[in-house]
Amino acid sequence: MAGDSSLAATTAWLVDIPSPTGSEDAIATEVSGRLERSVPVIRTSNSLVAGRRTGRPLFLVVGHLDTVPAQGQPSASVRDGRMHGLGSTDMKGGLAVMIHLLEGIRPETHDLVGVFYEGEEGPASGNMLEPLLLEHPWLQEAEFAVVLEPCDREIQLGCNGAMNASVVFSGVAAHSARPWAGENAISKAGSFLAGMHGREPVPHVIGGLEYFEVMSVTRAEGGVANNVIPAEFRLNVNYRFTPDMTVEAAELRLREECATADRVEIVDAAPAGPAHADHPLVSALTLASGARLAPKQGWTDVARLGAYGIPAVNFGPGETALAHRQDESLALADLDLVYSALAAVLS
Repeated sequence: MAGDSSLAATTAWLVDIPSPTGSEDAIATEVSGRLERSVPVIRTSNSLVAGRRTGRPLFLVVGHLDTVPAQGQPSASVRDGRMHGLGSTDMKGGLAVMIHLLEGIRPETHDLVGVFYEGEEGPASGNMLEPLLLEHPWLQEAEFAVVLEPCDREIQLGCNGAMNASVVFSGVAAHSARPWAGENAISKAGSFLAGMHGREPVPHVIGGLEYFEVMSVTRAEGGVANNVIPAEFRLNVNYRFTPDMTVEAAELRLREECATADRVEIVDAAPAGPAHADHPLVSALTLASGARLAPKQGWTDVARLGAYGIPAVNFGPGETALAHRQDESLALADLDLVYSALAAVLS
């Protein structure tokens, strides 16, 4: 079984291959070249499907190759039991675990296949996971999938859905010296903004886990000059809805909350990911890892897999609070924990 040292070396190797979103060619080439020595690899653009398909129940390990843009981080280094460097926790440690599983594990009961995809950290339209599921429909037959996003040593079930809406308040432009000649679109939104500011998270208990429905104003734009009463005030409302809600139900709820606006336009929406607390492989993974089950408050590609009927959980090395930070790092012990647990389940 691979120990900390080899997993750490693979993580450092991956960290030192720059792969910001849109520039995944080099890392796809390097990972493909390494895996081809052990398993068949199919490459589509800068995404990879690696493993042998024999017809046994299919177990997927899933991870994205890209990172957020660099913020001046140095090359990979180890200090005090932690790997430092861009992408170490999100999610090159997870990719290292995937590579070692594909190289070292020969499951007796499952076909193990790794899905390495590009574009996760950018706009949803560039995320290549769904195109891979459509190009290789046999992936949709998977009995189970693990997304190796950083998970704080927890097995995080499901995920909240995400929706953005453009919420517009309309007024009438006028000279600011004579505001009574118009209608101020910004101050018109005052009651709405006060209500949003005081809006509390709404808990939803699903399968014994508590998810929180939250709605927030994240952007605001209005006005054309300092001496003009604004005729339009446009807000972005970001809505995170829980796994017991459909996209349609979430849109209805958002529109109800924004009913005082003059116009509400849905900009984008991603479904929530179902929680699979009762799945036998979740039980096996819990037993093998000793990790507790926890809800996933943010959105991950567990939702995208769930939309295709694939039961999936989030379980990868790293701490969510350190993702995307300039001082990003990863506890090396997390690599061995996740690798050992998945190897035990597969073996």
